[in-house]
Amino acid sequence: MTTTPIASLPEWLRPLADMLDSVEAEHLAPRFPHPPADARPAAVLMLFSEGEHGRELLLTERAATLRNHASQISFPGGRQDDSDRDPVHTALREAQEEVGLDPSEVVVFGSLPTLWLPPSNHAVTPVLGYWTNPQVLHAHSPDEVERVLPTPLDLLLDPDRRFSIVHPSGWTGPAFDIGTDVPLWGFTAGIIARLFERLGWERPWDASRTRPIPE
Repeated sequence: MTTTPIASLPEWLRPLADMLDSVEAEHLAPRFPHPPADARPAAVLMLFSEGEHGRELLLTERAATLRNHASQISFPGGRQDDSDRDPVHTALREAQEEVGLDPSEVVVFGSLPTLWLPPSNHAVTPVLGYWTNPQVLHAHSPDEVERVLPTPLDLLLDPDRRFSIVHPSGWTGPAFDIGTDVPLWGFTAGIIARLFERLGWERPWDASRTRPIPE
């Protein structure tokens, strides 16, 4: 892992680094912004790169056998170990364990506010990084990760791939069709959608387009 001045990041990523001080938990998770005191610390890695298909964001498909969030699309990451120094260490360690990412190739340029993930009661800190040497990664921990999904930003920003997920309770949330059997929805989709909106990256899309929550 390295750290870098904002000017050393690619030009397209600098606005994200510039705005981090103004992002609050309520902007990213308006329903459940703040973890309770008994929430377990965790971290995820929101890793950007310039790969084969241009600007990319690293996602993973979680294993179907997991107790929480099985088969969902997510960032690499997991629960903080007692030996972890901080959320950055947790995010990089988990990414290395799950997909074989070399931490020395990651430029960490900040983090987002810690957010509550109610179903598993985790206090999750999203760590932001830029991958200096993108290459093909594979699932190193099949008990946790089914496959690795380097996802083009152009796909995430395509208005035709945006819709809302609707829960039987009436709850709705952001979702993306990224070409997988299960769409990108839930906690990860909420962070991406709301962060990209604040950045001004979001393109107008049909907000009336909905789908039922995946089984």
